[in-house]
Amino acid sequence: MITLYHAPRSRSSRVIWLLEELEASYQIKQVTIRRGDGSGAPDPSNPHPHGKVPAIEHNGSLIFESAAIAAYLTDAFPNNGVGPVVGEPTRGQYLTWLAYYAGVAEPAFVSKFMNVAPPRGTAGWVAVDEVMAHVTRTLESGPYLLGSKFSAADILFGSTFALFLGQPLLPKTPPLEAYVNRCVERSAYKLAASKDS
Repeated sequence: MITLYHAPRSRSSRVIWLLEELEASYQIKQVTIRRGDGSGAPDPSNPHPHGKVPAIEHNGSLIFESAAIAAYLTDAFPNNGVGPVVGEPTRGQYLTWLAYYAGVAEPAFVSKFMNVAPPRGTAGWVAVDEVMAHVTRTLESGPYLLGSKFSAADILFGSTFALFLGQPLLPKTPPLEAYVNRCVERSAYKLAASKDS
């Protein structure tokens, strides 16, 4: 049984979606976190070293950070094909998208939100416009980041885009809106949303 340490309407919401896509057995342990508006506080029952979410426990191991959880769970539960396994042609591309989300896309969005330009030549990330140009070019080749196949990489990007699409952080474009709609129309997304409380 997987235990998900979860705070409603946070990054851990996407892990509920992933667990539903995988049809894995899990339980949710709700914890408090510090919120952007200054509310909340770290929860002593949360094993994440910084009091954040998501974090999962499975078979005696603690796994945290969305990209690591996605790689771990799709390897542990490969039956629904939500992540290419070792040996599949798209495995490298899949791992690249997970790392790109954590190391480039999310820092770019945080920088834009905080109105801080990434320092050219020293930062490992780029401006949001460059991230979105790359994502948009990729989606022109197929409905999902890996082409025709939905994956946990789409959960990371799709959940973020669903939150911010049409806001100053992420202007709405027809290709991006279509991508978000494809993601959030999935039955696992809807089921996860009903459990995000």
